[in-house]
Amino acid sequence: MKIYTVGGAVRDQLLGLPVKDHDHVVVGATPEDMLRQGFRPVGKDFPVFLHPKTQEEYALARTERKTAPGYRGFVFHTAPDVTLEDDLVRRDLTINAIAQAEDGTLTDPFGGIADIRNKIFRHVSDAFGEDPVRILRLARFAARFNTFTVAPATLALMRRMVHDGEVDALVAERVWQEVAKGLMESHPSRMLTVLHECGALARIMPEIMLGAHLLQAVDHAAVQGVDLPVRFAALMLQLSKAAIEQLSERLRVPNECRELAVMAAREREHINGALDLGAEAIVALCERCDGLRKPQRFTQLLQAVACDGLVAADFAPAARLQGGLDAARGVNAGALAQGCVEPKRIPEVIHAARVAAVQAFLAQA
Repeated sequence: MKIYTVGGAVRDQLLGLPVKDHDHVVVGATPEDMLRQGFRPVGKDFPVFLHPKTQEEYALARTERKTAPGYRGFVFHTAPDVTLEDDLVRRDLTINAIAQAEDGTLTDPFGGIADIRNKIFRHVSDAFGEDPVRILRLARFAARFNTFTVAPATLALMRRMVHDGEVDALVAERVWQEVAKGLMESHPSRMLTVLHECGALARIMPEIMLGAHLLQAVDHAAVQGVDLPVRFAALMLQLSKAAIEQLSERLRVPNECRELAVMAAREREHINGALDLGAEAIVALCERCDGLRKPQRFTQLLQAVACDGLVAADFAPAARLQGGLDAARGVNAGALAQGCVEPKRIPEVIHAARVAAVQAFLAQA
């Protein structure tokens, strides 16, 4: 039995990047061998085991055979006679098909080290074309390693996969999973451009029309280090409410992302024009966006619109609206409600107090 470190851990080590997770492949072993050494089985489709001490994943070397459309249509085979190269040839990109033995020796049968040196994404074999998720993964890697380029043959294969309908077999949850990861990388615009170049963007997110400003906005969001809902909202800002709802429903986008995107698209003009808004309009905006109950989401809303304007933390409209919200939230609504002799007028009284508080803030600003 021989154990090798494979995939991203080897790749990132060669790139001089921090290694976060270690994946291992085991050659010449059976599931019974792994169990005898204390490994705990967790794999459903093929044998994967957790190390008894480190909890890192160890997968038996395997081969795979395409049996149906989509990324789930595979049959896997594991046996002690499956070689390391048999296992590596099924991987997506050459830079992810390098193995490191326990003594540090590297096995690189497909030229991954040279492709790392030359900054190229290249598919290992035609097996790439059998799994449409690999298009999404490559695009996500482009968002992380933004100086890498896609090999012409690989791009041609991706285009053929799109043309043949492989991308249409992807399930919504998996598409969103990869898109969300790509948005959280350092250059999400590269994910979008790669998907556009191979034709996949028009199939999975046809509502999006790429342009220079949109690409700058999503990269600006990454530079600012904002969280996923804000980055998704920045991507959606040019769309209508109906288009955002349609895309979000199809890809099963989480509610917190969908709601913020809809709100940002709806309120973008009002927020950008906030320097001209009076106290009444600011309170109305805060109430309309439920900022009094959800101040954190209101802050995210301002961050998303700032990304559209390609500005940083000194976005003047955001400062005005954030200060107005803080002033309105400082009103003791409970005390006003208790002191109001006419219950029907409670909302009116509270609203008036909030407007007065915001007016006082604006006078001091």
